Amino acid sequence: MKLCAVPVSLAEANAFVSEHHRHHPAVQGHKFSIGAALSEAIVGVAIVGRPVSRHRDDGLTLEVTRLCTDGTKNACSFLYGACARAAFALGYRRIGTYILASESGASLKASGWRLIGETRGKPMWHASRSRPRVTVHEAQKKLLFEAAAGGGE
Repeated sequence: MKLCAVPVSLAEANAFVSEHHRHHPAVQGHKFSIGAALSEAIVGVAIVGRPVSRHRDDGLTLEVTRLCTDGTKNACSFLYGACARAAFALGYRRIGTYILASESGASLKASGWRLIGETRGKPMWHASRSRPRVTVHEAQKKLLFEAAAGGGE
């Protein structure tokens, strides 16, 4: 059987993330979400939004803020490729994502994305002392991967 891309709402994508993602919760907003389906079952989702870093938020760049699968073979690379094609079709010039430094990035590389940098793990910041954020996982180094319209920049 072959994977196919299907539209999913943010609520559907977040429900899948909440059930299957190993270290991140659902997200607040998005530009679009894509599901990977096998037969009629959703086996993975990708949520794409504005870049988290204000330095990358130039109006022409998107970011895969969550990508989650049930372990189906090739679903990750399928979704990364679908996200890039959708972003470029909408007129965006770049799409990026961060992965943990402990992850290989094989799915991103297989989808034609390239490693463009590494960030140091930062401690959680608090918007207000009266409402501190809860740290769910320790800060870790992350790798930034990117795909660009036209294959490079």
